[in-house]
Amino acid sequence: MKFNIDKKSRKSILGVVLVGILLGAAIIFWKKDGQTEGVQEAHSEQASSSKEEKGEEHAEASNGLIVLSEQQIRTAGIATAKAAPATIGAVVQLPGEVRFNEDRTAHVVPRVAGVAESVSADLGQTVRKGQVLAVISSPELADLRSTALAAQKRLGLAKVTYEREKKLWEDKISAEQDYLQAQQALREAEIAAQTANSKLTALGANGPSGPLNRYVLRAPFDGVVVEKHITQGEMVKEDANVFLLSDLSTVWVNIVVTAKDLEAIRVGETATVKSTASDSSATGKVSYVGALLGEETRSANARVVLPNPKLAWRPGLFVNVNMTRGTREVPVAVAADAVQTENGKSNVYVRVPQGFQEKSVSLGASDGKFVEIVSGLEPGAVYATAGSFVLKAEQGKGSAEHED
Repeated sequence: MKFNIDKKSRKSILGVVLVGILLGAAIIFWKKDGQTEGVQEAHSEQASSSKEEKGEEHAEASNGLIVLSEQQIRTAGIATAKAAPATIGAVVQLPGEVRFNEDRTAHVVPRVAGVAESVSADLGQTVRKGQVLAVISSPELADLRSTALAAQKRLGLAKVTYEREKKLWEDKISAEQDYLQAQQALREAEIAAQTANSKLTALGANGPSGPLNRYVLRAPFDGVVVEKHITQGEMVKEDANVFLLSDLSTVWVNIVVTAKDLEAIRVGETATVKSTASDSSATGKVSYVGALLGEETRSANARVVLPNPKLAWRPGLFVNVNMTRGTREVPVAVAADAVQTENGKSNVYVRVPQGFQEKSVSLGASDGKFVEIVSGLEPGAVYATAGSFVLKAEQGKGSAEHED
């Protein structure tokens, strides 16, 4: 069967199809726009929720609250104690400087002029008593030793002559005058030999081994070579300081004491020395307190002898010396390592159910072990002692996130 469609009908059908296509496209685009708006709304809600959570965390950080579980506290090694009354010593802190122990420090000089044949000691080397430091070739020493040897030979000859003349005189063979002359010659020879040996003894050059001009410099005691001013082949004078040797097993700490603190310093008392460059500390005994005040400084000098077995206290190091001057009772005190300083303020971390709470406190007296709390902390409050620096680090981390 064949349908005959005229031209006008075909145009009508084509128009209906185009309208249908346009309506379908409009419906599809409308659905996509609705889904996009829903997704954007969901993202907005999540972002708002995240901002609220971060705001709460930042609020906690700004309030000094550090949230930690019991397990986290144990893992961090944080210990706690209770704020309580304590007996605190009144400590006087004085500036000081580590110096050589001058009783165990020596300037090694040749005592004879000559040329350095060899130098066996190096700067910073630890040497033992009697160890060879350098060998010097000295013409002057050769002359002195030659004189001593000649005097010794003459003394031997004078002894033989004296013994012979004495026997001849006793046997009535020779005159007494010959015997007395031999006796005088013996005494003169003894004096000459003794004088020559005394000169060598003064130089420390007795009993030469090897050439007569060989002079050996030896360490006078166990110590460390802290200065060296000699090289092989160098001409040295008899009074030149070629080595400075010091026994660093003990050092002196020289301190300056003002007039008002002189009563706190007594010979024989124990002093605590703390390095200004590190956390090192040690105890020593006061060995000297000056009897006079300086005209310009109006202060006296004092000295603490400090054991130095590991050679950690090096001369030239600046230190603080603490001396206890009586004791007193304080109503509230905490361990010294519990106090953390930030931006010039002293803080203590108090235990709370959620973790720890930062508390700003005012400090009073301290003896290095305990610190008086003048305000900011009540007696019986549980605070962080060992490991409080971990809390300070956590607090700083929270502040940094808040700034971001």
